[in-house]
Amino acid sequence: MAKRALISVSDKTGIVEFAKELQQKHGYTILSTGGTAKLLSKEGVAVTEVSSYTGFPEMMDGRVKTLHPKIHGGLLCLRSNPDHMAQAEKNGIGMIDMVVVNLYPFEATVAKPNCSLEDAIENIDIGGPSMLRSAAKNHQDVTVICDSSDYQKVLDVLENPEELKKLRKLLALKVYQRTASYDTAISNYLQEKYVGGLPERMNISMPLVQKMRYGENPHQAAALYGDFDKFFEKLQGKELSYNNIIDITAATELISEFDKPTVAILKHTNPCGVATCETLLEAWNQAFETDKQAPFGGIIAVNRELDGALAEAIAHIFSEVIIAPSFSKEALEIFSKKKNLRLMINKNAQKSKFTFKSVAGGMLVQEADDIEELKANMKVVTKRQPTEEEWRAMLFGWKVVKHVKSNAIVYAGCERTLGIGAGQMSRVDSSRIAVWKAGEAGLSLKNSIVASDAFFPFADGLAAAAQAGATAAIQPGGSIRDEEVIAEADKNNMAMVFTSIRHFRH
Repeated sequence: MAKRALISVSDKTGIVEFAKELQQKHGYTILSTGGTAKLLSKEGVAVTEVSSYTGFPEMMDGRVKTLHPKIHGGLLCLRSNPDHMAQAEKNGIGMIDMVVVNLYPFEATVAKPNCSLEDAIENIDIGGPSMLRSAAKNHQDVTVICDSSDYQKVLDVLENPEELKKLRKLLALKVYQRTASYDTAISNYLQEKYVGGLPERMNISMPLVQKMRYGENPHQAAALYGDFDKFFEKLQGKELSYNNIIDITAATELISEFDKPTVAILKHTNPCGVATCETLLEAWNQAFETDKQAPFGGIIAVNRELDGALAEAIAHIFSEVIIAPSFSKEALEIFSKKKNLRLMINKNAQKSKFTFKSVAGGMLVQEADDIEELKANMKVVTKRQPTEEEWRAMLFGWKVVKHVKSNAIVYAGCERTLGIGAGQMSRVDSSRIAVWKAGEAGLSLKNSIVASDAFFPFADGLAAAAQAGATAAIQPGGSIRDEEVIAEADKNNMAMVFTSIRHFRH
């Protein structure tokens, strides 16, 4: 008895060649629908329309065509079950041995900027997932294909029953992964359209991008999932490591804060030098001056095309990754001599709306920390008003401290860092480290500003900053001892600004 394949695809890549080989070499009868049937017929493949096969017409603009017992009975019937086979014969249901379906392009449709809700809903496939799930459930008897990249794999084993049986298991698994991903895309789209915010159930489905050599440490297996390539393009260098990817993400989040030419140098996700100048080369010199030791093996990010002059300067130190919107021809030539150096194009893709962190038994989800902060909404709480130069330094330092691990302290001059203290259990200790780092770099903190990611819990933090040379401070405020801290600032003739926004990074 001739075997029967049902083919109905939105993505028609390779389908003509596949159908021809099924029919001409392997003797399959082809059932098909709509545009797929027209294409196959035009290309000389004998096709039976599903509506002819079921005796029931397509209706409601094609919304109903394959939802029929002759289709799903032919897919779900267990060939080894005599009762199933008897019921199929009694009801005129023939066996369908293969399903080739890929789904309406819902994800691509809603990704279009002008996509309407009506267009999105019309691209929710119903019959396709139903057939795939029926065939996948009965994969012991039915071959199911949802991806054109699997056509040749199937053709290679069709005449080998044992190998075909093994492949069917993998293809069935792939179907359920695909339908789960498809339903997740629909759920997330409707969540955003109808409700917004954090959903009642968080659905995440991401494709494997690459398996990695290891995770944070060599004994940990790791892989990258998602759409990383939409955000970045690697031009040269070794394969990205797990830690590289974490650092790249931190670096691009930081550099996106700035509009004028800016260079940021990071190590272990913490900035160790950031500066804004008229040119990237000037910015590099000032950023690197903040800390000339930590950048060894670090990440460098810029927000302009990286030119030859900057490439010459950077090439003198060992870096893991350099990130830029583009690289000049001269820069690429200079960096090409460092074969292992990873050069990444930052495509400036849309940021994720949420951030995720695994915890015991689940994960924490929060909105991304991208709140707009305006100078007009900040409050001067001291007797002395900041000078214009202090304002520029404070607004710059505030952008940087947001990306430093808590407890975070940044000493800054006019659009450049001078000392950074990160991740200490005590805010005073972070301040001491920042002062020490500035001293090690030979940088004076006289007339600097100090930025703190969260409130100063005690006046001693302000006293230490004043002693180090800071003349102004920017912090969220909100401590029960705010009045003491303000009094300490006034005592030292410091200007202080409360932002009312906190930027913890645990």
